[in-house]
Amino acid sequence: MNKKEKNQIIDELVTRLNGNKNFYLADTSTLTGIKVNSLRRICFEKKVEMTVVKNTLLRKALEKSVHASHLEPVYGTLVGNTAVLFGEQPSDPARIMKEFRITNSKPTLKAAFVEESVYIGDDQLEVLSSLKTKNELIADIIALLQSPAKNVIGALQSGGNKLSGIVKTLGDREEK
Repeated sequence: MNKKEKNQIIDELVTRLNGNKNFYLADTSTLTGIKVNSLRRICFEKKVEMTVVKNTLLRKALEKSVHASHLEPVYGTLVGNTAVLFGEQPSDPARIMKEFRITNSKPTLKAAFVEESVYIGDDQLEVLSSLKTKNELIADIIALLQSPAKNVIGALQSGGNKLSGIVKTLGDREEK
């Protein structure tokens, strides 16, 4: 690979890094070609982009990206094979890795950059996979906002039934 090709790859990586608020670095070193292709297929189905890159090119791209000031802790993880996973939803790559590891020992999480936060180490995979998506958070907020209103309406409705029952009972008593 000549210098021009390397610079082109670095520029493409910089563009992808700048265009994504979430990316994961994973170690796929012991996976066979068939298993890597299986992982790629799962990523494609879940709309997560996966690419394997050389660490030196990735480091140069990270240094040139708009997130460079936050990414210094990531540089130490650039050892061995590195796959970069880009996902629109912050938890999608972590969920894919966790699901894939049910039957395989890899990929392991080297580092992740999610919404301006850096996560280092495979022990962070559980935390990252439990992150809620934007739509899940919106649904939770709506449910929380609706809950007090439903309680008030329910209390008024049940109170109205009780009140009409009491008035009817009192009305029946006075007639006798």
